Amino acid sequence: MKRIITLWLTMLALCMPPVLACAAEKKPQKSAASKTKASNKTVANKKAAVAKKNEASGRIISTIRSNSAVATASPSVFKDEDAGLKLASSKAMIVNQESGEVLFAKGTDIAAPIASLTKLMTAMVVLDAQQDMNEKLRITREDIDTLKGTGSRMPIGATLTRAEMLQLALMASENRAASALGRHYPGGLNAFVAAMNAKALQLGMLHSRFADPTGLNSANVSTAEDLVKMVRAAYQYPEIRHVSTTTAYAVPVNGARAPLHYVNSNVLVRNSDWVIGLSKTGYINEAGRCLVMQAEVGGQPLIIVLLDSFSKNARVGDAQKIRKWIESSNNHRDAS
Repeated sequence: MKRIITLWLTMLALCMPPVLACAAEKKPQKSAASKTKASNKTVANKKAAVAKKNEASGRIISTIRSNSAVATASPSVFKDEDAGLKLASSKAMIVNQESGEVLFAKGTDIAAPIASLTKLMTAMVVLDAQQDMNEKLRITREDIDTLKGTGSRMPIGATLTRAEMLQLALMASENRAASALGRHYPGGLNAFVAAMNAKALQLGMLHSRFADPTGLNSANVSTAEDLVKMVRAAYQYPEIRHVSTTTAYAVPVNGARAPLHYVNSNVLVRNSDWVIGLSKTGYINEAGRCLVMQAEVGGQPLIIVLLDSFSKNARVGDAQKIRKWIESSNNHRDAS
């Protein structure tokens, strides 16, 4: 009897480890499945949150784009020298005027002095005020450049109409004419500068500041992107389009034997086959050689901004490079 009991106990001992092992194995498997299910649920929740966030972000971006004068560059847009377009200007932007598509961008968000490009804002403020364009304005000693010491062919005491002052300020970049326009604004020069900055805010030029109507003050600063907005706005004024693209102008000055002859400061307006709808050049030491234009190139109406080039020839050379680049790109698309 004892042998039988001993035999049963031995058999029971031998069978128990597998049973216990099996039970222990089943318990972890159940826990792992539970963890996997919980993990999948967590991942799903995260994906849903991200999708919701992206949807909201997409709505915001869409709103920003719809309110912007310059469209966000698509992946096909060339940036800097990746385009095969090497410019001497340290900052540049080329935008399709109709679509807002950015074709080329280089240092577009860097604020810098803009010199006489300022005079486009001066012209808009003058025209917005709807003052009498036939009113006679007098050049005085207040219009002498004491900041940079630049000279002028316009003598002290010269009297011209407001329209003639605007003509010389835009076409020939005559600083005394621009100064006189600012002084004869309702409220005087301070009110004129305030109106310039108010106009900039109205146009969405959030990185631009104006300190005087001539651009001789290096505190007149902007970015290439803001200047695209300024050119786009200035193009809406027929007077600015006409005056800024006039090749030459002769103005009679009281006391002078003969009229003073002025030419456009942009050689591309004077001596080229470009189709230019608006033009303005600029230069002070702090700004370098600058140029903004609205021009038709390769069948496209473009706004071109070139800032801080080292010479007149380099500035014009950049414009010519842009023209060849656009035309060759069109030819390549037609061939393909």
